[in-house]
Amino acid sequence: MRPHRPTLPERILVVLACAMILKTIASTASNYQDYFPPNFASDFLWGRERHFRGAYQWAFYTHILSGPVALLLGLILIVERSRPRFPAWHRRLGWLQVACVLLLVTPSGLWMASRAAAGPVAAIGLAALAIATAISVALGAKSAAARRFADHRRWMSRCYVLLCSAVVLRMIGGVTTVLGADAPWIDPLATWMSWLAPLSAFEVYEWTRRRSGIP
Repeated sequence: MRPHRPTLPERILVVLACAMILKTIASTASNYQDYFPPNFASDFLWGRERHFRGAYQWAFYTHILSGPVALLLGLILIVERSRPRFPAWHRRLGWLQVACVLLLVTPSGLWMASRAAAGPVAAIGLAALAIATAISVALGAKSAAARRFADHRRWMSRCYVLLCSAVVLRMIGGVTTVLGADAPWIDPLATWMSWLAPLSAFEVYEWTRRRSGIP
């Protein structure tokens, strides 16, 4: 199979995506002042005071701290040129990413889904997202251990696409704010579309690559 050389539109898309991911990480970190201690007048914590105690509180703090770490690690790991040049570091950071997603991001995301502000439809969507992310990273790790590196790349790419649902959800929120849309079905739909839409686009892209003989 011939190696894939990114086209100019693909490179531009990658640069824009990286910029949005870094902006989301920075935005999340800049809001930590509203979380330590919790400010229930802030946007994200609005209306959560009633159940912001016990296990939910720990899940919340685990998620907002581990999520940006997983996004940043994934951004480093997904750069193809770094893999052959720094294989040992790629393995170390990769196992750190697997542990972060399986032990921190997924369990905290599942617990928070049970208290989703947008209702049960959104809760199911968030729970499905957490489970799909865990499955992807687990299969990615298994493929790497078996030295099936093409499968490893695909599964870890799926995992990162799912992690980036947080970025997509912010983008959807920005668009709906600009449009002034406030129908009750928007937030549940946005929760599902934030990961189903990019995952579907990724699967189409992968199908196109395989049809072209690209590993």
